[in-house]
Amino acid sequence: MNTVYHEIAIEDIRGFTIGQAEDKEAATGVTVILCGEDGKVCAADIRGGGPASRENGLLNPLAANDAVHAIVLSGGSAFGLDSAGGVMQYLEERNIGFETGYGKVPIVVASCLFDLAVGNAKVRPDAKMGYAACTAAPNFKQGNYGCGTGATVGKTRGPEFMMNSGIGAYAVQCGDLKVGAIVGVNAMGDVYDPTDGKKLAGLLDDNGTLHASSEEELLRTALNPFTGVTNTTIGTILTNGCFNKTEMTKIAGMAHDGYARAIRPVHTMYDGDTIYAASSCTVKADINVVGTLAAMVMAKAIDNAVLHTESAYGLKCAKDFR
Repeated sequence: MNTVYHEIAIEDIRGFTIGQAEDKEAATGVTVILCGEDGKVCAADIRGGGPASRENGLLNPLAANDAVHAIVLSGGSAFGLDSAGGVMQYLEERNIGFETGYGKVPIVVASCLFDLAVGNAKVRPDAKMGYAACTAAPNFKQGNYGCGTGATVGKTRGPEFMMNSGIGAYAVQCGDLKVGAIVGVNAMGDVYDPTDGKKLAGLLDDNGTLHASSEEELLRTALNPFTGVTNTTIGTILTNGCFNKTEMTKIAGMAHDGYARAIRPVHTMYDGDTIYAASSCTVKADINVVGTLAAMVMAKAIDNAVLHTESAYGLKCAKDFR
């Protein structure tokens, strides 16, 4: 039987260019989604209790701004917001930005995940790394790259029992419509395959094996206070479907269902879970279809993030249990 959609590469969604740079030794990095000279309609939905972000106020449907020129997903916690400065420099050098009459100002939004517990906490993505990610584009890879370099999951018992994670992507095409997701997975919770409920990565038990915890046990563990690790899963939906900023906000919100299908627990006060949604606006599409596909591709991208990750920094990864 023919399927309604088929898988494509994230790069097949035209109008966006993805660049990455990382410091493997320090276990941190940055992923930049360049949105072309004229920018792209963009919105965001933040569900976690502890986000680190830049310029997200411009994405409010009530704000005057209608387009962004780049989306930055970075490691380094709030320190990583500095990487957006390098992206600003790269765009300014190419005369890309919002015309003010006194020069063009690039509109760059950014969110960061907390990877300071892995590698060198004193090394974080800065303007130089943000600029390097732009000049390296297109060079997207899944796993321990870009903002996913030092990402981890499964931290309800603290850092001693967590696993390596990374950055992942998944995209589909339905007729002329294309919808894809890119996500850096750095969750307090565990990652599951939503199709069969199998745990792919997350909390380890005392013997260093993947802990097959029940939902009740996981919740009880999560209620125990711990220190030393915070989190954030940051992602972006890309589509060629044509929508305004208000509609893209709804699509970003629907994409959070993908977080909920693949990560448990999710959207906690220990997480800064954020999803952007950007459109190249070239194909007429139904918002319900795109929102539904956005949730599906986001869940698949989260799974790909852990499945493409290699063991590093003394931590185990999903491949160790397959």
